Amino acid sequence: MKEVLIFAAIAETATGVALLLVPSWVGQLLFGAELTGIAIPVARVLGIALVALGVACYPGEAASRGFYGMQTYGLLATVYFVYLGLAGEWVGSLLWPAAAIHAAMTFLLAIAWIKARQSKG
Repeated sequence: MKEVLIFAAIAETATGVALLLVPSWVGQLLFGAELTGIAIPVARVLGIALVALGVACYPGEAASRGFYGMQTYGLLATVYFVYLGLAGEWVGSLLWPAAAIHAAMTFLLAIAWIKARQSKG
């Protein structure tokens, strides 16, 4: 079972990275149509989620996997939302609040991780 989980984690992570780097190409290969317009940033957020899923599914201690998956998603989503906001092309009324919520979640998870490490040591 461990080998299958490793394969799934790597496959989801690779798909996520591809969606981040070349979303139109992935859209063409999967759906037979090039992704354009708003589909590009949506595909990239999906890519971030798939990378985080791959991190969360990689074998290891269950609590740590979930934590690292959420931390990965929160950090990458924050960075991407801030990038979108600063670039100014795709800015809706909830973009900055979403960026702030993801930043806060990432910060709180980091604090929890530090406290957990201190209590073990």
